[in-house]
Amino acid sequence: MMDKKPEQISKLQQELNRTQAELSILYEVSNAMRTTLRLDEILYIILTGVTAHSGLRFNRAMLFLVNENDKIIEGKMGIGPVTGEKAKKIWDKIEKEQTDLNNLIEAYKASGKMIDSEFNRFVRQFKLPLDPKQNNLLSLCYFDMMPLHITKKSIGKYRKDPLLDKFNTTEVVLIPLRAKDKVVGIIVADNIFTQKPITKDNLRIFTMLANQAGLAIENSQLYEHAVMRTNTDSLTELWNHGYFQLNLQEELSRTKALKLPLSLIMIDIDNFKSYNDTLGHQVGDKILKELSTIFKEHSRKMDYVCRYGGEEFAIILPQTPRKEALFIANRLREITENHNFSFGETKSEPKITISLGVATYPEDAKNKSNLVNAADEALFKAKKDGKNLVRSAI
Repeated sequence: MMDKKPEQISKLQQELNRTQAELSILYEVSNAMRTTLRLDEILYIILTGVTAHSGLRFNRAMLFLVNENDKIIEGKMGIGPVTGEKAKKIWDKIEKEQTDLNNLIEAYKASGKMIDSEFNRFVRQFKLPLDPKQNNLLSLCYFDMMPLHITKKSIGKYRKDPLLDKFNTTEVVLIPLRAKDKVVGIIVADNIFTQKPITKDNLRIFTMLANQAGLAIENSQLYEHAVMRTNTDSLTELWNHGYFQLNLQEELSRTKALKLPLSLIMIDIDNFKSYNDTLGHQVGDKILKELSTIFKEHSRKMDYVCRYGGEEFAIILPQTPRKEALFIANRLREITENHNFSFGETKSEPKITISLGVATYPEDAKNKSNLVNAADEALFKAKKDGKNLVRSAI
Protein backbone atom coordinates (compact mmCIF):
# COMPACT_ATOMS: atom_id res chain seq x y z
CA MET A 1 0.00 0.00 0.00
CA MET A 2 2.86 2.33 0.91
CA ASP A 3 4.36 1.92 -2.61
CA LYS A 4 1.08 2.89 -4.29
CA LYS A 5 0.50 6.05 -2.31
CA PRO A 6 2.99 8.26 -4.23
CA GLU A 7 1.50 6.99 -7.50
CA GLN A 8 -1.97 7.89 -6.27
CA ILE A 9 -0.80 11.33 -5.21
CA SER A 10 0.86 11.85 -8.59
CA LYS A 11 -2.31 10.78 -10.39
CA LEU A 12 -4.45 13.10 -8.27
CA GLN A 13 -2.03 15.97 -8.93
CA GLN A 14 -2.24 15.35 -12.67
CA GLU A 15 -6.03 15.36 -12.47
CA LEU A 16 -5.96 18.58 -10.49
CA ASN A 17 -3.58 20.23 -12.98
CA ARG A 18 -5.78 19.12 -15.89
CA THR A 19 -8.92 20.47 -14.21
CA GLN A 20 -7.22 23.78 -13.47
CA ALA A 21 -6.05 24.06 -17.08
CA GLU A 22 -9.55 23.33 -18.38
CA LEU A 23 -11.13 25.90 -16.06
CA SER A 24 -8.49 28.43 -17.13
CA ILE A 25 -9.36 27.88 -20.81
CA LEU A 26 -13.08 28.28 -20.15
CA TYR A 27 -12.45 31.38 -18.06
CA GLU A 28 -10.25 33.04 -20.70
CA VAL A 29 -12.61 32.27 -23.58
CA SER A 30 -15.66 33.35 -21.58
CA ASN A 31 -13.99 36.64 -20.58
CA ALA A 32 -12.88 37.28 -24.16
CA MET A 33 -16.40 36.72 -25.50
CA ARG A 34 -17.73 39.30 -23.04
CA THR A 35 -15.46 41.99 -24.50
CA THR A 36 -17.34 42.24 -27.80
CA LEU A 37 -20.72 41.84 -29.46
CA ARG A 38 -19.35 41.72 -33.00
CA LEU A 39 -20.14 38.35 -34.53
CA ASP A 40 -16.88 37.95 -36.47
CA GLU A 41 -14.89 38.60 -33.28
CA ILE A 42 -17.03 36.16 -31.29
CA LEU A 43 -16.46 33.45 -33.90
CA TYR A 44 -12.71 34.06 -33.93
CA ILE A 45 -12.53 33.91 -30.13
CA ILE A 46 -14.40 30.58 -30.11
CA LEU A 47 -12.21 28.99 -32.79
CA THR A 48 -9.04 30.34 -31.20
CA GLY A 49 -10.10 28.72 -27.93
CA VAL A 50 -10.53 25.43 -29.79
CA THR A 51 -7.24 25.52 -31.74
CA ALA A 52 -4.74 27.56 -29.70
CA HIS A 53 -1.93 25.79 -27.83
CA SER A 54 -3.13 27.60 -24.72
CA GLY A 55 -6.65 26.38 -25.56
CA LEU A 56 -8.03 22.98 -26.54
CA ARG A 57 -5.15 22.37 -28.99
CA PHE A 58 -7.13 20.95 -31.92
CA ASN A 59 -5.22 21.23 -35.21
CA ARG A 60 -8.13 22.68 -37.20
CA ALA A 61 -11.62 23.97 -36.46
CA MET A 62 -14.53 25.15 -38.60
CA LEU A 63 -17.61 27.03 -37.42
CA PHE A 64 -20.95 26.73 -39.22
CA LEU A 65 -24.00 28.88 -38.44
CA VAL A 66 -27.64 28.02 -38.98
CA ASN A 67 -29.57 30.20 -41.43
CA GLU A 68 -33.16 29.65 -40.28
CA ASN A 69 -34.70 31.72 -43.09
CA ASP A 70 -33.16 29.61 -45.86
CA LYS A 71 -33.09 26.37 -43.82
CA ILE A 72 -29.38 25.86 -44.47
CA ILE A 73 -26.18 25.62 -42.45
CA GLU A 74 -23.28 27.63 -43.87
CA GLY A 75 -19.58 27.92 -43.15
CA LYS A 76 -18.59 31.19 -41.50
CA MET A 77 -14.99 30.80 -40.37
CA GLY A 78 -12.16 28.28 -40.30
CA ILE A 79 -8.85 28.32 -38.46
CA GLY A 80 -6.09 25.91 -39.30
CA PRO A 81 -3.11 25.37 -41.61
CA VAL A 82 -3.41 23.59 -44.94
CA THR A 83 -0.36 21.33 -44.59
CA GLY A 84 1.62 19.74 -41.78
CA GLU A 85 4.65 21.81 -42.75
CA LYS A 86 2.72 25.05 -42.39
CA ALA A 87 1.23 23.79 -39.14
CA LYS A 88 4.70 23.23 -37.65
CA LYS A 89 5.86 26.69 -38.70
CA ILE A 90 2.83 28.32 -37.08
CA TRP A 91 3.14 26.34 -33.85
CA ASP A 92 6.91 26.93 -33.62
CA LYS A 93 6.35 30.67 -34.08
CA ILE A 94 3.63 30.79 -31.41
CA GLU A 95 5.81 28.82 -28.99
CA LYS A 96 8.87 30.97 -29.68
CA GLU A 97 6.95 34.21 -29.20
CA GLN A 98 5.04 32.75 -26.24
CA THR A 99 1.76 33.87 -27.77
CA ASP A 100 -1.17 33.16 -25.46
CA LEU A 101 -4.92 33.15 -26.10
CA ASN A 102 -5.39 36.82 -25.26
CA ASN A 103 -2.52 37.89 -27.55
CA LEU A 104 -4.06 36.00 -30.49
CA ILE A 105 -7.51 37.51 -29.89
CA GLU A 106 -6.23 41.07 -29.46
CA ALA A 107 -4.14 40.76 -32.63
CA TYR A 108 -7.26 39.75 -34.57
CA LYS A 109 -9.35 42.62 -33.15
CA ALA A 110 -6.64 45.10 -34.07
CA SER A 111 -6.06 43.79 -37.58
CA GLY A 112 -9.63 43.79 -38.89
CA LYS A 113 -12.35 41.38 -39.85
CA MET A 114 -10.89 39.13 -42.50
CA ILE A 115 -8.94 35.89 -42.12
CA ASP A 116 -7.35 35.47 -45.53
CA SER A 117 -6.36 31.81 -45.64
CA GLU A 118 -7.02 28.93 -48.01
CA PHE A 119 -8.70 26.95 -45.23
CA ASN A 120 -10.99 29.82 -44.26
CA ARG A 121 -12.01 30.34 -47.89
CA PHE A 122 -12.83 26.64 -48.16
CA VAL A 123 -15.06 26.83 -45.08
CA ARG A 124 -16.89 29.96 -46.21
CA GLN A 125 -17.86 28.33 -49.51
CA PHE A 126 -19.60 25.43 -47.79
CA LYS A 127 -23.42 25.41 -47.55
CA LEU A 128 -25.75 22.50 -46.91
CA PRO A 129 -29.57 22.21 -46.63
CA LEU A 130 -30.88 21.31 -43.17
CA ASP A 131 -33.18 18.36 -43.74
CA PRO A 132 -33.92 15.59 -41.21
CA LYS A 133 -34.30 13.15 -44.13
CA GLN A 134 -30.73 13.78 -45.30
CA ASN A 135 -28.26 11.45 -43.66
CA ASN A 136 -25.31 13.85 -43.41
CA LEU A 137 -23.26 14.65 -40.32
CA LEU A 138 -24.09 18.34 -40.02
CA SER A 139 -27.83 17.65 -40.23
CA LEU A 140 -27.56 14.77 -37.75
CA CYS A 141 -25.71 16.95 -35.27
CA TYR A 142 -28.22 19.79 -35.75
CA PHE A 143 -31.41 17.74 -35.34
CA ASP A 144 -30.10 15.45 -32.57
CA MET A 145 -28.58 18.44 -30.73
CA MET A 146 -25.79 16.15 -29.53
CA PRO A 147 -22.03 15.92 -30.18
CA LEU A 148 -20.84 13.48 -32.84
CA HIS A 149 -17.45 11.79 -32.56
CA ILE A 150 -16.44 10.05 -35.77
CA THR A 151 -13.48 7.83 -34.89
CA LYS A 152 -10.75 6.35 -37.08
CA LYS A 153 -12.61 3.04 -37.01
CA SER A 154 -15.99 4.46 -38.08
CA ILE A 155 -14.98 7.27 -40.44
CA GLY A 156 -14.93 4.95 -43.45
CA LYS A 157 -18.74 4.74 -43.27
CA TYR A 158 -19.02 8.50 -43.92
CA ARG A 159 -16.63 9.01 -46.83
CA LYS A 160 -19.53 10.10 -49.07
CA ASP A 161 -20.68 12.67 -46.53
CA PRO A 162 -20.73 16.13 -48.24
CA LEU A 163 -18.44 17.63 -45.59
CA LEU A 164 -15.97 14.76 -45.20
CA ASP A 165 -15.83 14.33 -48.97
CA LYS A 166 -14.01 17.68 -49.14
CA PHE A 167 -12.61 17.87 -45.61
CA ASN A 168 -9.81 15.30 -45.64
CA THR A 169 -9.48 13.87 -42.12
CA THR A 170 -9.06 10.61 -40.19
CA GLU A 171 -11.03 11.48 -37.04
CA VAL A 172 -13.41 14.35 -36.42
CA VAL A 173 -15.77 15.75 -33.81
CA LEU A 174 -18.91 17.86 -34.36
CA ILE A 175 -20.19 19.90 -31.41
CA PRO A 176 -23.55 21.72 -31.56
CA LEU A 177 -23.64 25.33 -30.36
CA ARG A 178 -26.79 25.54 -28.30
CA ALA A 179 -28.64 28.65 -27.19
CA LYS A 180 -31.49 27.80 -24.85
CA ASP A 181 -33.58 25.21 -26.69
CA LYS A 182 -32.11 25.48 -30.19
CA VAL A 183 -28.88 24.90 -32.11
CA VAL A 184 -27.44 28.10 -33.62
CA GLY A 185 -24.34 26.51 -35.13
CA ILE A 186 -21.87 23.63 -35.17
CA ILE A 187 -18.10 23.46 -34.64
CA VAL A 188 -16.15 20.77 -36.51
CA ALA A 189 -12.60 20.01 -35.31
CA ASP A 190 -9.84 17.45 -35.85
CA ASN A 191 -6.16 16.64 -35.29
CA ILE A 192 -5.22 15.85 -38.87
CA PHE A 193 -1.53 16.75 -38.48
CA THR A 194 -0.61 15.51 -35.00
CA GLN A 195 -2.98 12.49 -35.22
CA LYS A 196 -3.58 12.92 -31.48
CA PRO A 197 -6.68 10.88 -30.49
CA ILE A 198 -9.79 12.80 -29.44
CA THR A 199 -10.58 11.68 -25.89
CA LYS A 200 -13.65 11.79 -23.68
CA ASP A 201 -11.97 14.57 -21.69
CA ASN A 202 -11.51 16.54 -24.93
CA LEU A 203 -15.20 16.14 -25.72
CA ARG A 204 -16.29 17.13 -22.22
CA ILE A 205 -14.37 20.42 -22.10
CA PHE A 206 -15.20 21.12 -25.76
CA THR A 207 -18.92 20.74 -25.00
CA MET A 208 -18.62 23.10 -22.01
CA LEU A 209 -16.95 25.70 -24.22
CA ALA A 210 -19.59 25.21 -26.92
CA ASN A 211 -22.42 25.83 -24.44
CA GLN A 212 -20.94 29.23 -23.59
CA ALA A 213 -20.27 29.93 -27.27
CA GLY A 214 -23.86 29.25 -28.34
CA LEU A 215 -25.24 31.87 -25.98
CA ALA A 216 -22.56 34.38 -27.01
CA ILE A 217 -23.42 33.86 -30.70
CA GLU A 218 -27.14 34.31 -30.06
CA ASN A 219 -26.49 37.54 -28.11
CA SER A 220 -24.24 38.80 -30.90
CA GLN A 221 -26.84 38.03 -33.56
CA LEU A 222 -29.54 39.85 -31.57
CA TYR A 223 -27.20 42.82 -31.19
CA GLU A 224 -26.34 42.88 -34.90
CA HIS A 225 -30.03 42.74 -35.83
CA ALA A 226 -30.67 45.70 -33.53
CA VAL A 227 -27.74 47.59 -35.06
CA MET A 228 -29.05 46.84 -38.54
CA ARG A 229 -32.53 48.14 -37.72
CA THR A 230 -31.16 51.31 -36.13
CA ASN A 231 -28.45 52.13 -38.65
CA THR A 232 -29.79 51.11 -42.05
CA ASP A 233 -31.54 53.24 -44.63
CA SER A 234 -35.17 52.09 -44.90
CA LEU A 235 -35.34 52.32 -48.71
CA THR A 236 -32.04 50.78 -49.79
CA GLU A 237 -31.24 48.68 -46.68
CA LEU A 238 -27.68 50.03 -46.82
CA TRP A 239 -25.88 51.58 -43.87
CA ASN A 240 -27.16 55.13 -43.31
CA HIS A 241 -25.20 58.38 -43.15
CA GLY A 242 -24.74 58.30 -39.37
CA TYR A 243 -23.34 54.79 -39.40
CA PHE A 244 -21.07 55.73 -42.32
CA GLN A 245 -19.53 58.50 -40.24
CA LEU A 246 -19.07 56.22 -37.23
CA ASN A 247 -17.53 53.34 -39.20
CA LEU A 248 -15.23 55.56 -41.23
CA GLN A 249 -13.79 57.01 -38.02
CA GLU A 250 -13.38 53.55 -36.45
CA GLU A 251 -11.73 52.08 -39.55
CA LEU A 252 -9.40 55.07 -39.86
CA SER A 253 -8.32 54.66 -36.23
CA ARG A 254 -7.63 50.97 -36.83
CA THR A 255 -5.83 51.76 -40.10
CA LYS A 256 -3.59 54.35 -38.44
CA ALA A 257 -2.65 51.94 -35.65
CA LEU A 258 -1.69 49.22 -38.14
CA LYS A 259 -0.10 51.63 -40.65
CA LEU A 260 -2.25 50.28 -43.50
CA PRO A 261 -4.07 52.05 -46.33
CA LEU A 262 -7.81 52.74 -46.45
CA SER A 263 -9.80 53.93 -49.44
CA LEU A 264 -13.15 55.65 -49.82
CA ILE A 265 -15.38 55.63 -52.90
CA MET A 266 -18.04 58.31 -53.32
CA ILE A 267 -20.72 57.53 -55.94
CA ASP A 268 -23.35 59.71 -57.59
CA ILE A 269 -26.08 58.66 -60.05
CA ASP A 270 -25.73 60.58 -63.31
CA ASN A 271 -28.81 62.58 -64.39
CA PHE A 272 -30.88 61.24 -61.49
CA LYS A 273 -32.98 64.42 -61.16
CA SER A 274 -34.07 64.02 -64.78
CA TYR A 275 -35.38 60.50 -64.06
CA ASN A 276 -37.24 61.71 -60.99
CA ASP A 277 -38.77 64.68 -62.81
CA THR A 278 -39.75 62.73 -65.95
CA LEU A 279 -40.73 59.29 -64.63
CA GLY A 280 -41.70 60.09 -61.05
CA HIS A 281 -40.25 59.40 -57.64
CA GLN A 282 -41.43 55.77 -57.55
CA VAL A 283 -39.17 54.95 -60.50
CA GLY A 284 -36.43 56.95 -58.80
CA ASP A 285 -36.82 54.78 -55.70
CA LYS A 286 -36.57 51.64 -57.85
CA ILE A 287 -33.32 52.91 -59.34
CA LEU A 288 -31.90 53.57 -55.87
CA LYS A 289 -32.88 50.10 -54.66
CA GLU A 290 -31.49 48.27 -57.69
CA LEU A 291 -28.21 50.17 -57.52
CA SER A 292 -27.96 49.36 -53.81
CA THR A 293 -28.27 45.66 -54.64
CA ILE A 294 -25.57 45.97 -57.31
CA PHE A 295 -23.20 47.71 -54.88
CA LYS A 296 -23.77 45.11 -52.13
CA GLU A 297 -23.47 42.08 -54.41
CA HIS A 298 -20.26 43.30 -56.05
CA SER A 299 -18.47 44.61 -52.96
CA ARG A 300 -16.33 42.56 -50.61
CA LYS A 301 -17.60 41.30 -47.24
CA MET A 302 -15.12 43.55 -45.46
CA ASP A 303 -16.43 46.74 -47.14
CA TYR A 304 -19.11 49.10 -45.79
CA VAL A 305 -21.64 50.08 -48.47
CA CYS A 306 -23.61 53.16 -47.36
CA ARG A 307 -26.25 55.54 -48.61
CA TYR A 308 -24.61 58.91 -48.08
CA GLY A 309 -27.74 60.90 -48.93
CA GLY A 310 -30.14 61.46 -51.85
CA GLU A 311 -28.65 59.80 -54.92
CA GLU A 312 -25.15 59.67 -53.44
CA PHE A 313 -23.52 56.52 -52.01
CA ALA A 314 -20.25 55.82 -50.21
CA ILE A 315 -18.18 52.66 -49.85
CA ILE A 316 -15.51 52.33 -47.14
CA LEU A 317 -12.73 49.93 -48.20
CA PRO A 318 -10.56 48.93 -45.20
CA GLN A 319 -6.95 47.88 -45.82
CA THR A 320 -7.25 48.83 -49.49
CA PRO A 321 -4.65 50.79 -51.49
CA ARG A 322 -5.57 53.19 -54.31
CA LYS A 323 -4.89 50.78 -57.18
CA GLU A 324 -7.27 48.16 -55.78
CA ALA A 325 -9.92 50.78 -54.95
CA LEU A 326 -9.81 52.13 -58.50
CA PHE A 327 -10.24 48.60 -59.86
CA ILE A 328 -13.32 48.07 -57.63
CA ALA A 329 -14.76 51.47 -58.60
CA ASN A 330 -14.34 50.80 -62.33
CA ARG A 331 -15.93 47.37 -61.97
CA LEU A 332 -19.00 48.91 -60.26
CA ARG A 333 -19.21 51.55 -63.00
CA GLU A 334 -19.13 48.92 -65.77
CA ILE A 335 -21.65 46.65 -64.06
CA THR A 336 -24.05 49.57 -63.62
CA GLU A 337 -23.67 50.69 -67.22
CA ASN A 338 -24.46 47.18 -68.48
CA HIS A 339 -27.32 46.50 -66.06
CA ASN A 340 -30.88 46.24 -67.39
CA PHE A 341 -32.99 48.08 -64.85
CA SER A 342 -36.42 46.62 -64.09
CA PHE A 343 -38.46 49.66 -65.19
CA GLY A 344 -37.23 49.21 -68.78
CA GLU A 345 -35.51 51.47 -71.27
CA THR A 346 -36.77 54.97 -72.02
CA LYS A 347 -36.16 56.89 -75.21
CA SER A 348 -36.38 60.28 -73.51
CA GLU A 349 -33.78 59.58 -70.84
CA PRO A 350 -30.14 58.45 -71.15
CA LYS A 351 -29.00 55.06 -69.86
CA ILE A 352 -28.40 55.00 -66.11
CA THR A 353 -24.74 55.42 -65.24
CA ILE A 354 -22.74 56.46 -62.19
CA SER A 355 -19.76 58.67 -61.53
CA LEU A 356 -17.25 57.73 -58.84
CA GLY A 357 -14.51 59.48 -56.88
CA VAL A 358 -11.74 57.63 -55.02
CA ALA A 359 -9.56 58.91 -52.19
CA THR A 360 -7.00 56.97 -50.14
CA TYR A 361 -5.54 57.36 -46.65
CA PRO A 362 -2.84 58.44 -45.96
CA GLU A 363 -1.82 59.87 -49.38
CA ASP A 364 -4.87 62.09 -49.91
CA ALA A 365 -5.88 62.92 -46.34
CA LYS A 366 -4.87 62.29 -42.73
CA ASN A 367 -8.34 62.51 -41.13
CA LYS A 368 -11.97 61.63 -41.79
CA SER A 369 -13.34 64.98 -42.98
CA ASN A 370 -10.42 65.60 -45.35
CA LEU A 371 -10.74 62.09 -46.78
CA VAL A 372 -14.45 62.63 -47.50
CA ASN A 373 -13.66 66.00 -49.09
CA ALA A 374 -10.93 64.46 -51.25
CA ALA A 375 -13.29 61.71 -52.50
CA ASP A 376 -16.00 64.32 -53.14
CA GLU A 377 -13.59 66.43 -55.17
CA ALA A 378 -12.62 63.38 -57.22
CA LEU A 379 -16.33 62.67 -57.79
CA PHE A 380 -16.89 66.26 -58.93
CA LYS A 381 -13.99 65.82 -61.36
CA ALA A 382 -15.64 62.68 -62.80
CA LYS A 383 -18.88 64.63 -63.31
CA LYS A 384 -17.09 67.57 -64.88
CA ASP A 385 -15.09 65.34 -67.27
CA GLY A 386 -18.26 63.86 -68.77
CA LYS A 387 -19.89 61.48 -66.22
CA ASN A 388 -19.86 57.67 -66.22
CA LEU A 389 -16.22 57.94 -65.12
CA VAL A 390 -13.95 57.12 -62.19
CA ARG A 391 -11.54 59.75 -60.96
CA SER A 392 -8.94 59.63 -58.22
CA ALA A 393 -8.01 62.39 -55.76
CA ILE A 394 -4.50 62.29 -57.24
